[in-house]
Amino acid sequence: MTSRAKLVNMMTIARVPLVVMWMFFAIAEEYSGGFVLGSIGVLAMLLSGLTDLWDGQLARRWKVVSTFGKLADPLMDKIFYVVAFPTLLWLAMRSGRSEAHSLMLLAFTVLYIIRDLWVTFMRAVGSVYGAPVAAMAMGKVRTALSFPTAGWVYLFLFLGSIVPQALSDVWLISCFVLEILMSLLNLISLFTYTKVYMPYIKKALDK
Repeated sequence: MTSRAKLVNMMTIARVPLVVMWMFFAIAEEYSGGFVLGSIGVLAMLLSGLTDLWDGQLARRWKVVSTFGKLADPLMDKIFYVVAFPTLLWLAMRSGRSEAHSLMLLAFTVLYIIRDLWVTFMRAVGSVYGAPVAAMAMGKVRTALSFPTAGWVYLFLFLGSIVPQALSDVWLISCFVLEILMSLLNLISLFTYTKVYMPYIKKALDK
């Protein structure tokens, strides 16, 4: 393995410790009441999201796209969701600013997890019959938008209480809009994958 390939793989794997670092600092900030820890958390989440952009771009530019990378990248994305969205839900509930927003994040988080588990299952069934397992266009769009969405919601939960009330209300509405749009993208992605993989599911049922 070349040094460039190692760097790309390290960048992919770094997504997980970075988002775990964000979770640690975000929770610590809640109990400390300061802004330093939360600011470090913002940086950690930003870097975690950027690894998803950088690793793929560098792998293609340096021509070091690998089977490991193709399999590890979506796994790292899923771990990001499993860490980030439940943490955001906890932060929203702790803030107590909007019960409706907490419920929206709950539905949003459950939908994300169900979608990812279902797609993983279908890919596993499809791979038995030689189906392609590469991410579809809708899945790539969903992934690309998930990171800035998580960051935007965290910034609101982190800073929303110190900005003017009118701005905080608008910011909250923007979070609702993003979460609804991402929920719709999740549903579209789920149905798109289901349509493509359903023939393989039927083959498995017939065995």
